Amino acid sequence: MIVSPLFVIFLVVVFIVVWLFVNTIDKRKWLTFLVSLVLTPVVYFYLFYPMLNIFSSYHHEKYFDAEAWEDKPALRYEMTNQILTDSLFIGKNKNDIKVLLGKPEWYGWDNAIKANSEQKWNYNLGFKPGAFNDMQECIELQFKNNMVTSVRPYQLEKTFE
Repeated sequence: MIVSPLFVIFLVVVFIVVWLFVNTIDKRKWLTFLVSLVLTPVVYFYLFYPMLNIFSSYHHEKYFDAEAWEDKPALRYEMTNQILTDSLFIGKNKNDIKVLLGKPEWYGWDNAIKANSEQKWNYNLGFKPGAFNDMQECIELQFKNNMVTSVRPYQLEKTFE
């Protein structure tokens, strides 16, 4: 376990809340302190921390790896940040993209030709963890003259049956 300033702050807040709750049950300070001290880790790790993880949208981030992209498609969203910030695919041709990402999962819609265009490749990135998250992460690679000109992230609402 890594003790960070945020961890200490959260632990102190949980201790104060538990102290105030136990203080309503019994007014003896030494007993309130003892019970609060014992209950704080339990409340923190079994109530506060799981709820924090459920409702926050934090997720792990990884560097892009073509093997991991292929093996674990549901965890591709972890590589999105590096793909976008480092512009990994900008300037690469279609053959390079096929080697790194595989064939496109679907082609994007082009309003100019009113059809799906082979110049817009889309890939599913999976779902970011979190409660009430029904948005599927995706990226679209746009090509011009056989080279990637832009990478656009977007979300699709997924309905579960």
